[in-house]
Amino acid sequence: MELTRDAIEHLLDGWPVARLATLRPDGSAALVPVVFARSAGRLWLPVDGKPKRAGAGELARVAHVRRDPRVALLLDQYDADWSALWWLRLDGKAELVGEREAGFDTALGALVKKYPQYEHTPLFQRGTPPTLIAVGQLRVTSWAASADVVDFLG
Repeated sequence: MELTRDAIEHLLDGWPVARLATLRPDGSAALVPVVFARSAGRLWLPVDGKPKRAGAGELARVAHVRRDPRVALLLDQYDADWSALWWLRLDGKAELVGEREAGFDTALGALVKKYPQYEHTPLFQRGTPPTLIAVGQLRVTSWAASADVVDFLG
């Protein structure tokens, strides 16, 4: 069964982590866990200051979005009780948004509000211009194992 609009809204506002799928140059999928916040009808993902792979340069997800904006985000819940399972997939178009562009400041505030960890973790990578990934034009697909899950989430 599909999740209700209320359940989807609840998850987009409060669920802490998603998996971001981008496309590599060879067309294969690249997956990485991300944090996100919703603002102005889009989902915003930071390219934050947590430690990255040494010598990585530009993050692969940034290069992938720059080359091909098609992305997917997956939010899900696994439980040993399979009647409690659900997932929510959002397919959309991503863009890189700099600090002087529309929506940046509001999105930044939404991220800081949702993740108090940013009080101690830099929101942006050192030595790179502050950038957020904005995902819009969202197409939603969802599934829940039971009506109890939908009622609980909504």
